[in-house]
Amino acid sequence: MNLQSKEGQRIPNVTFPVRDGDSWKNLSTDALFAGKTVIVFSLPGAFTPTCSSTHLPRYNELQPVFKQHGVDDILCVSVNDTFVMNAWKADQEAENITFIPDGNGDFTRGMGMAVAKDDIGFGERSWRYSMLVRDGVIEKMFIEPNEPGDPFKVSDADTMLKHIAPEHELQESITVFSKPGCPFCSKAKQALIDKGLQYEEVILGKDATTVSLRAITGRATVPQVFIGGKHIGGSEELDAYLA
Repeated sequence: MNLQSKEGQRIPNVTFPVRDGDSWKNLSTDALFAGKTVIVFSLPGAFTPTCSSTHLPRYNELQPVFKQHGVDDILCVSVNDTFVMNAWKADQEAENITFIPDGNGDFTRGMGMAVAKDDIGFGERSWRYSMLVRDGVIEKMFIEPNEPGDPFKVSDADTMLKHIAPEHELQESITVFSKPGCPFCSKAKQALIDKGLQYEEVILGKDATTVSLRAITGRATVPQVFIGGKHIGGSEELDAYLA
């Protein structure tokens, strides 16, 4: 494979047919990139393991941080059709990311990133990479090394953030176990919001069970808050921690 950086060049001029609700519309690269600072990360396929477990979620999580540093949009590009990409977005609840269905592979070939994955039944797909694009011109590319399999070493969100804002100190990851209608859960989430802290919410009955909660925390009540891998506890314990 000849995977060369295109830093300093313009992105390919491509139109993507996308399904929006019950109708089709055409989305041009000019509409996506003109006058904007955009991060693109491209990957082999929707619903595939590394893409779903790490690559996409971390960009979605860090989108507010990228926005603070002047990024207008984050695009996830894959050689999949628009129905698959829409379903993947809904499954991942990745509302901070714009999903681009490069179903015909035109953008991927234009970037010189098309690779044959016939051995696993994928056909032609994209090599994994990320890039920072300003007003349609590629400023920086992080291309995964030409190694067997599906390397994931440099196109991640944290590497991109270090390039854009090397002095930025990330907050520790926060997870709140909650359940609908719980006033103490609402109080805990509001306390985090008031401090300007991003958090992930795990909802009992939807994302986890009481058995899971008890196994992880030793408790069956909500909320239960974790910060940076440390179990903080419930609402009052969170208030004390934040104070």
